Amino acid sequence: MTDDIDRAQAREAELLQDALRDQARRAGLAGKTASDSAEFCEARGCGAPIPEQRRQAVPGCKFCVACQARQEKKKGYL
Repeated sequence: MTDDIDRAQAREAELLQDALRDQARRAGLAGKTASDSAEFCEARGCGAPIPEQRRQAVPGCKFCVACQARQEKKKGYL
């Protein structure tokens, strides 16, 4: 038999999965995998390799961390 804490933990896990799915949908990453990511940065003049860990963490990524930060700063996200 489950107690209140077990039910609360299960509900928290459900809410976390919902939030992650919503974030992926808003970011346009829903359904993408690491194989959808670029192996090399597609920013003009960069071409740096994108580490496998980044490609798995951010499916569908096209830029290295530095170029992504520049893109976000340019667009006013940072």
